[in-house]
This record gives sequence, structure tokens and C-alpha cells, in this order.
Amino acid sequence: MILSYFTAAGWQSWDVEHRPVIPEGMPIVVDDDLQFEDGPAAPRPATVINQWLRLLPASGAPAPSSWENYARAVKEWTEFLAEHGVGLFDSRDRLKAGLSRYAEHRADGPIRERFAPTTWSQHMSILSLFYRWAMEEGFAAAEPFTYRIARALYAGTGREVRMNLAVRRTPKPHVTIKYLEPEFTDLFLKGLRGLAPNGDRDTGYCGREMTRNAAIGDLALSTGLRLGEFTHLLPWEIPALPPEPTTIPIPFLVPGGITKGRKFRTTWISYTALAGLHDYLQLDRAAVTDGSGWRPPRLWGEPLQVSDPDARGARINGIRRSWASLTPAERRRLVAPDGGSCLLAVKGDGGPFTAWATVFERTADRIRARFEPRFPHVHPHRLRHSFSMRTLEYLVTGYYQQAAKLALDTDADAALVFYLTKADPLLVLRDLLGHSTVLTTEKYVKRLDTTRIYREAYETAGAAAGLIDDTAAQREAEAEFDDDTDEEL
Repeated sequence: MILSYFTAAGWQSWDVEHRPVIPEGMPIVVDDDLQFEDGPAAPRPATVINQWLRLLPASGAPAPSSWENYARAVKEWTEFLAEHGVGLFDSRDRLKAGLSRYAEHRADGPIRERFAPTTWSQHMSILSLFYRWAMEEGFAAAEPFTYRIARALYAGTGREVRMNLAVRRTPKPHVTIKYLEPEFTDLFLKGLRGLAPNGDRDTGYCGREMTRNAAIGDLALSTGLRLGEFTHLLPWEIPALPPEPTTIPIPFLVPGGITKGRKFRTTWISYTALAGLHDYLQLDRAAVTDGSGWRPPRLWGEPLQVSDPDARGARINGIRRSWASLTPAERRRLVAPDGGSCLLAVKGDGGPFTAWATVFERTADRIRARFEPRFPHVHPHRLRHSFSMRTLEYLVTGYYQQAAKLALDTDADAALVFYLTKADPLLVLRDLLGHSTVLTTEKYVKRLDTTRIYREAYETAGAAAGLIDDTAAQREAEAEFDDDTDEEL
């Protein structure tokens, strides 16, 4: 089975009356014989899969990256069944037998074929959605899954949910630390700058573009932006630097064209991180883009030439358009008035740089090998988690409230000052992360083990008010361990 991607380029020569309604970039699966049907018989499984994939944008999966994940999950399952003589829409008994063999294959098969429990569960969720749709549409008479009904309590409301028994058990979300502690955050930012933990130059490392890497890493940590969001920002979308350093975070507009679900939102950025971005823009980035002859590859489509840019938009190939209307794919094709890519981060030739997952992971590997064996793997989303934890800590402890009160007589944004002094911490975090409801934020923070934040805030506030004797509490805790020792002896 072949996985390809749809493009409407040149559709006028296809002998069709109208442009196809298939979304651009939609995955398409094709059997090896390049056929979609066998005469008047029932449609082939590939045809049914393609029909389901085309409905994804209107079924809760608007992101092209999700379409590809869904397509690969169903494709690999279909190919595995075919190898064992089982049809995609076979009888329930045969499908259940195939699922059992597939589970063993993904757990203990060849190393390159094995799935982590989380990946396996994701694939089972995708296949469950596919089979439920296929049964509703009359393509399938059975599915391979068995469910049990469980009672779930969510936001104080109980409801019944179906639990897929094929999903593997995984550790509780808070067992694995998913964010960087402050000391590790500092190590990471120094690593991106090519510095050792003490702040001196790391003489054993000869990296490139360290100013760029540090600026973008600090941007991700300070704003909570997703990988696709900070990768596709443009220089003109970066806020102006306030005339004086401020402890109040600076509003940062995130354009809807690059956000998850195309939802515009406002997050914020620290003065230090914003200053680092402006230093990169004015020096290192300007040096490599000025006069650059870079042009997007033909496979990306025609270049989009930018002229007369400002904070809201520009003329693109002569037509005025807002930045917010541009998709990530279109942003990668933008060519700046003075040459080079229009993306915020660029390579040495002025072209766009997007390989942030590799940069972050290599930096983490170097820190772990040279300085700190406990340093975790760092993927882009871990920086978003770290932003969430640090921001929630500041909100709960009242750090931002105190800073806002100090800024009342300054030129700080009055609306932001009011927001920081009055809003509930979870509501603020909801808005910064771009969640639809605070229920999503509650569920999200539970996965990050926020108990420490609330415990420390309680203890600090209690001690300051004279309600908690910190020394007595410490003695009591130590006594608990003393008791354990006595019992062991």
C-alpha cells in the first residue's frame, strides 16, 4: 500500500469540471496495483480509508500533521492484516485474532516495529474511531475491539465512558517529570548559548548559530508557544521592546494562521527573552539575510515575494495580505524585501530554519554527557510544559500580582495589570496556553504534578503570616524518618 499526499496543482488538465474538494496535503492511500476498485464490486479498503481521511478536517482533526498520523496508523494496520490473510473488514473473530497478533508484534516484535505504550494506545484510539465510522456507514460489520463501561468524574460531573480494553496500561501521568526544573532550565539556556554551567564558554563545544538557538529557546520557554507556532513566526510579529526593563510580562500576539485550531490568542513574554530576540534580529539575523539569494525549493510552490511589510501584514506578490491569514506552508515560501527567508529563525544562507527538535535534543545530549547525567531529554513540547509550571508557580505565589501593583504608576499596560491582579491563576493559564475551557487546563496541569507548587505556596504564605512554624514542621518531618529508622532496626 502506497501513502501519498494530494495536491491540486494542475487540476485544470485533469478533465474535471471543478477543482477537487479534497484538502491540500490530504494523505491518500493507494494499493500497489494503483487501482481503487474492482468493477461493480464493493469498494476496496483503500477507497474507504480515503473517504474517512477526507472527513477528518470536519471531525475534530483540523491539523495536517494529525491527518498523516491517522493515515499511517490505518495503513500499517491494514498491511499487517493482509500479511496474515485477514481483511480490513473481516469477521469479528478474525479481526480479534489479528489484533492479538498485532499487539504481540508491536510489543515484542522486531525492534524497529515496537511501540511504546503511549504510541500503541494512540494507534488503538485511531483505529477505534475508524471502525466506528466504518460500521455507521455500512462498510464494516464488526470491529476488533472490546469495551467496558466505566464511570468517570470530570469537573465534578459523573458520566459513563467506553474504555477500549486494547489500550495498554501506562504509568500515571505525574510519575514522569515532563518539565524542566529551574536549575535545568538555566543549564539548558546556557547550553544553547554554548556556555558551561558556570557561565564560561564551553571550550569543548564548537557550535554554530548559538545566538539564534538561545533566542528561540528562550522564546519558547517564556511564551509557551507550540513548535509549529514559534517556528513559523515572522520578525514583524515580534513585539517592540519596552524602553525600560520591566517585571511585568509583555503581551505577545499569536496569529491564528499558525495556532492549533486556527484560534488567535495572546500569550506573554519576559523582557529578558524579548531583548534576546531583538538582539538576534538586529545583528546575527540581519547579517545573514541581507542580500541573500535564497529561494524556496520548487516542491514548496512559487516564491511569495514580500514588500512594504509592517506589524500587520505586507504586499505579497503585489497583493496586500495580513500576516494572520498566512499558513505555515505559505510562511515558509515568503522571501523578504532585502533577500532571505521571512521566518524568524534562519540558516547561514538566509533560508528558513525549522529543525528545532534536533537542536534541543542535541543540546540536552551534550549537557547530559559533559556536565549533568540527570539532565532529561528535551523536545519542543517540554518547553511548553516548563512555561506552564513556571507561570502557574508565579501566579499562585502572587509574584505577578506584586509586580503589577508596583507597575500601577508606570507605563505598563493597564488592562494587563488589572488582569494579573484580579484573574484566577487557572483562567490566566488557560488564556496563555490557548485552551478552549478551563477544564482542559485543569486536566493539563494535573499531568504535570502541580502539588509541589500549591504546597510551597501554602507553606510560604503560612510562615509569613505566622500561622506555620517552619522549623517545627521540619522537625516533625524529620521525626517521621526517625521513626522509620527505629522500626527497621
